Amino acid sequence: TIPFVSKAIGVPLAKLATKIMAGKTLKELGFTEEVTPPYVSVKEAVFPFIKFPGVDILLGPEMKSTGEVMGISKDFGTAFAKAQIAAGNRMPLSGTVFVSVRDADKAEIVGVAKSLMDSGFNIIATGGTARYLRERGIKVESVLKVTEGRPNIVDMIKSRKVDMVINTSFGAKSVADSYSIRRSSVDSGLPHFTTVAAAKAAALGIRAVLSGGLDVKPLQE
Repeated sequence: TIPFVSKAIGVPLAKLATKIMAGKTLKELGFTEEVTPPYVSVKEAVFPFIKFPGVDILLGPEMKSTGEVMGISKDFGTAFAKAQIAAGNRMPLSGTVFVSVRDADKAEIVGVAKSLMDSGFNIIATGGTARYLRERGIKVESVLKVTEGRPNIVDMIKSRKVDMVINTSFGAKSVADSYSIRRSSVDSGLPHFTTVAAAKAAALGIRAVLSGGLDVKPLQE
């Protein structure tokens, strides 16, 4: 975190901390006010899931990342999109998005689905999520769960008929049932978001890129 924050605000915090340990004061070092940069910085972890077949991408307390990247821009959406691209996560600008979320996330996912629909994406979802979204004005196509027959959502992912996946789950059975969705998404190289917060950020990132593209500047600026 310290290297990221140092780069984000342009202050060598570790260097200052070392001098403070040697007896200097913050006042002597000229660092007495909070730095508020005129841009947004987003840190994204890099995960090597594609190199480990069979590994679930759901995160827990154990360390799974092999590095991190940084996206910087004038707004959060563009900064998030840059961070995703730098981490090797493709951000689709058109196509089909699969949505399947737990009951506790359904209310929050409506805004995400609407944003993606307004951006030109087709929305597909499993039964409960599809019904919930449709009742709230979202144009959505229903697809089968893995346990409901074929062709199901995993078949669609493997046949490249899906461009992005939003899938949240809770509880041992739900997590186990949705494992094949997560794993097939990784194996197919699809961006996959397992929290509503990440899905919201992705929708903002996509809209930012569609509306203004990606601005590029030297880090020194």
